[in-house]
Amino acid sequence: MKKDDLVILNIEDMSTEGEGIGKVDGFALFVKDAVQGDVVHAKVLKLRKNYGYARLMEVLEPSPLRVEPRCPHARRCGGCQLQAMSYEAQLDFKADKVWNNLRRIGGLTELERPQIMGMEDPWRYRNKAQFPFGTDREGRIVTGFYAARSHTIIPCTECLIGVEENRPILEKILSHMEKYSIPAYDEQSGEGLLRHVLIRKGFATGELMVCLILNGRRFPAMGEMVASLCELPGMTSISVNVNMQNTNVIMGSETILVWGQAYITDTIGDIRYQISPRSFYQVNPLQTEKLYRTALEFADLKGNETVWDLYCGIGTISLFLAQKAGQVYGVEVVPEAIADARRNVALNGIGNVEFFVGKAEEVLPEKYEREGIHADVIVVDPPRKGCDEAALETMAKMQPERIVCVSCDSATLARDVKRLGELGYEVRRVRACDMFPQGVAVETVALLTKSGEA
Repeated sequence: MKKDDLVILNIEDMSTEGEGIGKVDGFALFVKDAVQGDVVHAKVLKLRKNYGYARLMEVLEPSPLRVEPRCPHARRCGGCQLQAMSYEAQLDFKADKVWNNLRRIGGLTELERPQIMGMEDPWRYRNKAQFPFGTDREGRIVTGFYAARSHTIIPCTECLIGVEENRPILEKILSHMEKYSIPAYDEQSGEGLLRHVLIRKGFATGELMVCLILNGRRFPAMGEMVASLCELPGMTSISVNVNMQNTNVIMGSETILVWGQAYITDTIGDIRYQISPRSFYQVNPLQTEKLYRTALEFADLKGNETVWDLYCGIGTISLFLAQKAGQVYGVEVVPEAIADARRNVALNGIGNVEFFVGKAEEVLPEKYEREGIHADVIVVDPPRKGCDEAALETMAKMQPERIVCVSCDSATLARDVKRLGELGYEVRRVRACDMFPQGVAVETVALLTKSGEA
């Protein structure tokens, strides 16, 4: 077999990234957009020693799991890897992904397949979107999403997993740029002005935020741009973020409020949150409430516990826990997020939460070893890379009754619970939550208690 060969494949399995897997004489080929159970015609693109990649050319026999994607850009866009699968099949795929990672990486060979919490309507759920801006081959300014494994922009102002308000906001910005000949940023040359547009919506409040990420500090005719955006119901916050670095990181460190408030407000359950442009806030509010209620259920708080919430962001989980705990301490490395968290405490009139700025692996040992602050329960919701080794070791030294791990990557979760197992803790319960329908990511909540305890 060589590059550009045409092959017929029975798609027998799916990779963790949503690619179909078929074999030719035992040699595995990964095929984007193929679904388990398909028979496909594919073109070989790249060959490695033990596997290769192929492009889907034609579905010869569709899988019973296959559906017609709703979005016309589904195949080209890098965002919705599973849109050609029925939603029921997506949930099975994700539950299996969590289960396999915990067994294979975490060594939890006796673990039962976890339940997964899905959505009734798995569309229009994202409360946040970041749209890159660029120029097409004809010199027209475009926005949309990057094609899979590239920085080529697919022109698109209508994303079916995003809110309907995205489209009119983007159209107003594109029209303004054309009127005033405002150049989009070019990654190759480092020239041009508008890099990305961040849009957020508070689902409970209807409040809208627009943040223009600029390769500079000033957007021409900004007053007219503001007036145009304010024609849209719910517009609450308009700002500029300055990013003049030659980097793939979307946002810079400086945000300048142009109009309205510096934040929008949303609610999860009974708790209100103020969210600024750079704050981490879960993108699917309906599923977030299910996720946090699961974390609260696993924490099993009686009312007098001391709880640590590591990687706490703007305090979303912290405030949920505070409703049932004696005292909650939150730790987060992003100062703006902690500023939001403290405002959220005041906003909700909650008095039993304290926040610290810093890395969890530095703050936790300091507060425990030097100040003697203990923990009855520890909740962690780390970034995709998982928990730092020092944080895991300190968590175990603090000897909490329960550790609740919330994770957006079940592979790093499996690694972390395996290490906690070596430190004397055992996984008792696991539940998955589909925060990202149509995509491959899945959130997981795991409860650990001291080994040997029921």
